[in-house]
Amino acid sequence: MIIVTGAAGFIGSCLVAKLNEEGYNDIVIVDDFSQVDKNRNLEGKTYTHKVERSIFQQWLNENHRFVQFIFHIGARTDTTEFNKAIFDELNLEYTKEIWNTCVEFGLPLVYASSAATYGNGEFGYDDNEALIEKLVPLNPYGESKNDFDKWGIAKEKKPYFWVGLKFFNVYGPNEFHKGRMASVIFHAFNQITKTGGMKLFRSHNPEYKDGEQLRDFVYVKDVTSVCIFLLNHRKNSGIYNLGSGKARTFLDLVKNTFKAMGKPEHIEFIDTPIDIRDKYQYFTEANMSKLKSIGYTTPFHTLEEGVSDYVTGYLIPNKNL
Repeated sequence: MIIVTGAAGFIGSCLVAKLNEEGYNDIVIVDDFSQVDKNRNLEGKTYTHKVERSIFQQWLNENHRFVQFIFHIGARTDTTEFNKAIFDELNLEYTKEIWNTCVEFGLPLVYASSAATYGNGEFGYDDNEALIEKLVPLNPYGESKNDFDKWGIAKEKKPYFWVGLKFFNVYGPNEFHKGRMASVIFHAFNQITKTGGMKLFRSHNPEYKDGEQLRDFVYVKDVTSVCIFLLNHRKNSGIYNLGSGKARTFLDLVKNTFKAMGKPEHIEFIDTPIDIRDKYQYFTEANMSKLKSIGYTTPFHTLEEGVSDYVTGYLIPNKNL
């Protein structure tokens, strides 16, 4: 059986769908299932066990001999939350427990790290593990992910196969429940539908014009494709970037959303909220050469392809993956 934590969430539920598509149906889904707004993400998915996050460690200790692989995707991902204790509990200590269990019982592990670990990008966006100690994330979420990466790399005992995936700006179906943390495409679609226009954050950095802040946007279908590759690969352990490898502007993103919706462009700019202004990343771009070097050759969706597929295939018909 294959375990997916965070299975009712955005990336986790898309991964369950991808596993089903690839013929894997003996799946254990793990999450905080009391969050009923996410239940829609599980509709149509095939799985054999449903385990509450709070008792997962106990369940794993009792059932490890049946487990083939663990995808630990579940995490607290709110970059506007500044209570470090929440991240220490859910992102750091919880992941340490899973890691130690994988070591003890010989289980392979892929876990979610984040591009938020790179902070302002002063050391670039290379997934070189020698640089991880130097990184300075901009918020407690990024700190929790970097703290675990550092802890895992330093451990003498590691799972026989393990990968930490530094997700960049992932977008796609099944993110409706994420509120403020949903992708700009999701918010653009809803704003355009309601008002006919879209408001983007104004640049507060003189090096970037309004709307020309650059991010590496990666379609969730590419993320799950990489996960399947790692499930089958099971060698070359380490930390890997997972982005498209190409930074694009928020203007590009929103203009393609208008185009996919068949609507005329109407874009305005508003001030970036004070609570995130000094924690705002103006540029991210994943160096994807490391993943490619171990044999991943599947092309990533371009921004145009990903936005079109997301908007026309899921947002307009109000469908989940």
